[in-house]
Amino acid sequence: MADKIKTAVILCGGNGTRLGAIGKKIPKTLILVKKKPILWYILSNLILSQNFNHFVLPVGHKGDMIRKYIEKYFIPKFFFLDIKFDIINTGKNTAIAKRIFMINKKILSKNFLLLNGDAIFDFNLGKIFDNHNKKNLDLTLLTCSVISPFGVVVKKKNKPINFQRDMNYDEIYNLKQNVFGEIFTGMSIIKTNLLKKIDFKNSKNFEINFYPKILKPKNRYNKSCEKINGFWYAMDDLKQVEIANSKENYISKKIQMIKNKFNGK
Repeated sequence: MADKIKTAVILCGGNGTRLGAIGKKIPKTLILVKKKPILWYILSNLILSQNFNHFVLPVGHKGDMIRKYIEKYFIPKFFFLDIKFDIINTGKNTAIAKRIFMINKKILSKNFLLLNGDAIFDFNLGKIFDNHNKKNLDLTLLTCSVISPFGVVVKKKNKPINFQRDMNYDEIYNLKQNVFGEIFTGMSIIKTNLLKKIDFKNSKNFEINFYPKILKPKNRYNKSCEKINGFWYAMDDLKQVEIANSKENYISKKIQMIKNKFNGK
């Protein structure tokens, strides 16, 4: 049975403090982008394009609004697909690590997708998930290119030679440590039994305390890093939401295309 279930854990319990007044009224994942909640894009994509059929949502701030939205829209619309939702109240001010610990027994699949509830994306996630399964990996971290909202001073031999806005980043180079880094999407595929092997319950920061324990060479876990071939855009504050809702930029046009893709289904 477990091999037929694909579980996604969508983190959506935060207080939305960076969203000002709007964050006090509604949870971040229900903020409207092109007249649809962010959660609509996430669930529509995972159900219709990636064949996920089980969703665990550890909720906190305004969690009842998330529950009511799913019960009103998604459960009636996709009842014929036998989609299962577990919406679990994990407390208003609970740390992410504690939220994941509180819901870990609800995860039904051998491997599960972990993602944040504030990003819109469009890429072949199903292929990456299947590859993770076939290679029997313990952890796959998903990375991406991002467009910097800040002006970038371009240097050559320590002299400024250009200034660019909306520069696209593929990776970051740390000269002192002589390492390259790619941008983490906040999305990962995790072998479910790792949640029992790694002690993270009381971690103040899940990502900092959980992933490095797996990535240490001495632990000999099977891990991979997959760069997505497609679109990913997170909305952590009002400025990023405004960019997504505007009309004159690449991000907004891309999100409109994603909306059109799922709106008629």
